[in-house]
Amino acid sequence: MGKEIEEQDVALRIKALTKHFGGVMAVYGVDMEIAQGDIRAIIGPNGAGKTTLFNLITGDLSKNQGRVHFRGQDISRMPPYKIYRCGISRTFQITSIFLRLTPLENVQTALLSHHRRHYNIFTPAKSIYRQEALDILERVSLKEQVLKPSSIMSHGDQRRLELAIALVSEPQLLMLDEPTAGMAPQERRETMELVARIGEEEGLTILFTEHDMDVVFAVSKRITVMHQGRIIFEGKPQEVRANREVQRVYLGEDG
Repeated sequence: MGKEIEEQDVALRIKALTKHFGGVMAVYGVDMEIAQGDIRAIIGPNGAGKTTLFNLITGDLSKNQGRVHFRGQDISRMPPYKIYRCGISRTFQITSIFLRLTPLENVQTALLSHHRRHYNIFTPAKSIYRQEALDILERVSLKEQVLKPSSIMSHGDQRRLELAIALVSEPQLLMLDEPTAGMAPQERRETMELVARIGEEEGLTILFTEHDMDVVFAVSKRITVMHQGRIIFEGKPQEVRANREVQRVYLGEDG
């Protein structure tokens, strides 16, 4: 469990995090610790509170109660842009790329924003951060599609482009909200294997939500299971698979 993590190895610590919408308790008293370099899946039925938890961590939703610490710094009251500057990057359930731009232009635009730079009349826009963008696209296996309109890319490749954009900020924590949604089974596995490889190579901490249990059990180091806004179990993949409560509320087994 999270308490076993040595203090110096904790990347993200969440304490008593709570969010309600009127009388509906979306996230209730969530405590969680994620170690540096972990690949952590958060699973649970629809409405379990996974995306709400993500939004509380990144500041996209205000908290009713609780604290969030990232690498020892209290980020609980920071706006999203400051949390991003601290080293947390994320993708969303719905694809959020500029469909009229090429993958190269999408990543160049993200680089311009990250470096807070605006091009001027003396520098052709298409040349700014071109090599950096190409390098990032190669890391997500999109090198052959850099000049293709993003609108005609497959859904899986659009998701990889989102990953490329998320990597622009050189994050320490990468948060992926259902990164394989809408993909074919083979694409899901390949995409998450790519994410895991990038995380391993660059020492990233990865936190992701996912409904495909084959993907979850294949790439996760640890799994947190949510139900009705609470964490009901956390452990290694084999421990989660064997837990009777998880089988009952999520995996659909009688145990």
